[in-house]
Amino acid sequence: MKTILVTGGAGFIGSNFAEIALQKNYKVIVLDSFTYAGHEASLEFAKGSPDFTLVKGDICDGALVLDLLQKHKVDGVINFAAESHVDNSINSPGVFIKTNVDGVYTMLEASRRYFNELPENKKQAFRFVQVSTDEVYGSLELDDGLKFSEETQYKPSSPYSASKAAGDHLAHAWFKTYGLPTIVTNCSNNYGPRQFPEKLIPRMILCALNGEKLPVYGDGKNVRDWIHVHDHSNGVLLAFERGNPGETYCFGGNAEVANINLVNQLCSTLDALNPLPDGSSYNKNITFVTDRAGHDRRYAIDDSKASKQLGFRRAYDFTSGLRATVTWYLENQAWCEEVR
Repeated sequence: MKTILVTGGAGFIGSNFAEIALQKNYKVIVLDSFTYAGHEASLEFAKGSPDFTLVKGDICDGALVLDLLQKHKVDGVINFAAESHVDNSINSPGVFIKTNVDGVYTMLEASRRYFNELPENKKQAFRFVQVSTDEVYGSLELDDGLKFSEETQYKPSSPYSASKAAGDHLAHAWFKTYGLPTIVTNCSNNYGPRQFPEKLIPRMILCALNGEKLPVYGDGKNVRDWIHVHDHSNGVLLAFERGNPGETYCFGGNAEVANINLVNQLCSTLDALNPLPDGSSYNKNITFVTDRAGHDRRYAIDDSKASKQLGFRRAYDFTSGLRATVTWYLENQAWCEEVR
């Protein structure tokens, strides 16, 4: 049974990954600083499990990270810990630099020290996986048909994506310079259960249920590629188990949707699952607002490398996955209230 340190494991993607890892017989150590987006309520599935340990702490605390690695004889690190909301990065970029750059540096240094002390057989199995985003690649044109891949040049547009790009570069540099077996993964937009309500899909669901306006940036034609969080989590686990050190692997959902179409689809799903008493549609509250600064036009991921080299396969199609996600939020209003 392998032991993995999952940082940011009380957040949206990290908690879903931790749940899947436990199901696949890993021992999971979650390290989370419990900022506004991390919550113990997202870890209910792990209560009472002898294979789960929760630690409150900051990835910028190198002594703590090293102690956890040594104490639990960790076989690998999966770094989900990040500040991730673009709007927040525009308003408070320093927080993003601290976590997404300084934090990654601290994690890499602690992992390097730990790795250098390992016996040779343990070194062969150890991996440090830096979980990143497709936003580091910048923006695609709406009609050019191109997709991001592992070979795409980095062109980040926001403080968030720039800070994530820096973390990716650090991970690659620690492999090249020090031999630390790092792997970087880049994914498209995630959706699914336990996503913090600041993000597009849960925000629209909760605004709709509360009878509030559904704000859509600009003309609503910005396109995103959506991957279910369970598909992404399984991809990251494959990268840890089968990936080659020094490599990058991209994971996408093959589900490109314009924001306005997504919001309309959410409204139609809510109309079916939770109809309004007067029979009207939730889409009556859609409103267009001033566009976000530096708003990338389109993202899309080509994950053929992960498919060929790791055996990555998606289990969710977007329509059924979105319906399941809306159902989850309808059935978990208590969770929504607690984390807000």
